[in-house]
Amino acid sequence: MANFYTDHPEIKFNLESSPLMQRIVELKENGYADKDSFDYAPEDYADAIDSYNRVLEVAGDITANTIFPNSEDVDAEGPHCEDGRVRYASKTYENLEATRKAGLNGVTMPRRFGGLNFPITAYTAINEMIASADAGFENIWSLQDCIETLYEFGDEDQRSRFIPRVCAGETMSMDLTEPDAGSDLQRVMLKATYSEADKCWYLNGVKRFITNGDSDIHLVLARSEEGTHDGRGLSMFIYDKRDGGVNVRRIENKLGIHGSPTCELVYKNAKAELCGRRKFGLIKYVMALMNGARLGIAAQSVGISQMAYNEALAYAKDRKQFGQAIVNFPAVYEMISNIKARLDAGRALLYQTARYVDIYKGLEDIERTRKLTDEEKAELKLYQKLASACTPLAKGMNSEYANLNAYDSIQVHGGSGYMLEYACQRLYRDARITSIYEGTTQLQTVAALPHITTGTYSQMLEELEAGEVAAEYESLKARAKAMDAKFNEAIETVKAANNNEFTDLCSRHLYELAANCVMSQLLLRDATKAPELFEKSMKVYLNIAEAEVAKHYNFVKSVNVEAMESYRKA
Repeated sequence: MANFYTDHPEIKFNLESSPLMQRIVELKENGYADKDSFDYAPEDYADAIDSYNRVLEVAGDITANTIFPNSEDVDAEGPHCEDGRVRYASKTYENLEATRKAGLNGVTMPRRFGGLNFPITAYTAINEMIASADAGFENIWSLQDCIETLYEFGDEDQRSRFIPRVCAGETMSMDLTEPDAGSDLQRVMLKATYSEADKCWYLNGVKRFITNGDSDIHLVLARSEEGTHDGRGLSMFIYDKRDGGVNVRRIENKLGIHGSPTCELVYKNAKAELCGRRKFGLIKYVMALMNGARLGIAAQSVGISQMAYNEALAYAKDRKQFGQAIVNFPAVYEMISNIKARLDAGRALLYQTARYVDIYKGLEDIERTRKLTDEEKAELKLYQKLASACTPLAKGMNSEYANLNAYDSIQVHGGSGYMLEYACQRLYRDARITSIYEGTTQLQTVAALPHITTGTYSQMLEELEAGEVAAEYESLKARAKAMDAKFNEAIETVKAANNNEFTDLCSRHLYELAANCVMSQLLLRDATKAPELFEKSMKVYLNIAEAEVAKHYNFVKSVNVEAMESYRKA
């Protein structure tokens, strides 16, 4: 029987191989304090890793044998809007019940609230597998991650009331965008009014493009400060569907992710409660919420890439032309090898980012109960910076790769790939949104640019270059190091121009330079540890990355400030 975890040993490698996992588990388990209170809490590191593997095997079984077989029916039926409520596709309810029975809810939440207390790295592995089975359903399931924001910024009463419900299987959404406020969330105008008589807040207005918008528990960005028009007037609120006041006006008719209802919501005196402090909704809480969501989209993208590879390889082995399977033709096996190389490179970046997030979040959690030592404060600051740097790379590059890999998967299928009975066409439609929502690739570039100009990525590359590789990979390491040198030279070229518009014009090129260099170094590291899994992908990816680095490096070196006029006119 298929299993999306055991069938893909690369996921297990990324869960267990990094020395950072020892520190992650140590922080998450806080000295294994739960072992005397919960019979399923681990006693030591080995016990924790065993627990993760057991749950991931269950998730692998469900994704392969329930969610994936249901995916085509869910895609065809989609959700419906009935009397202001969402009715999921019938098979979606089967998926929700399967994940609920398996305990795959509240994955990262503390055990005292009914959660599994798993690190984000393990949660990311489940997220990836669900996305490979059905990216639309992954949107519904993965929004449980919104509870991280409530856990971090809500009070203990709110935690005790809402987190157990999510751990029991209730769904969540984040209600941010509006008809006139997409990427520019400072323009959010949904009104929050406090009632002294009722001692609660009421929300009025419209939200648009809300994923899983008829969820049980909503985190809502609303304008709490009368007369304001910028981000300083926005606060975060918790809306409980049980209280009523929010109706679904319509479900968007989308290109892909059909199983996931994208809703327009109307708030009419909807009772809500403040989450955290007033005026911090956008400048602090939404940023935390979005960073978690962007890591989730990176995992979704890797899942789509994995299935694109699976479908392309299976078809190429089965399809015969000119007397042999098409997988034997260089034009075909090159495409398939490129898909796999991009998949492995993007996955390495995804899990490296998840590990960085785990360490800083673990330290933040400990800081809620005691003061951190000076060493811990320095560690927290370091991993916050690394997570901040790597999240936009992981989200942007993996979403772009998902689109490219799904495209190539259809190409391997030829004319059959254009037919609805093949899964590759669904993957292609589903992939398209990944480089748009939770911040377009262009916005990921904006988020990454400070880390480019201040040297965060350069320092990362320097540390990765210092790592040992297998003797037979020394020449490959030299090629990767040469790419890093071009990246650094391109940065200096842009800095020397001392022109903000020129910097912005070159930012996407610097971004892709950074990403290609980082992923090349990560794959070299992984191939040294597990050549049976990654050697081929590493060699193929270096060829891809060298070409990309040369392209972006040449742009930066060739297009000067004076040449910008041609781009403005275009």
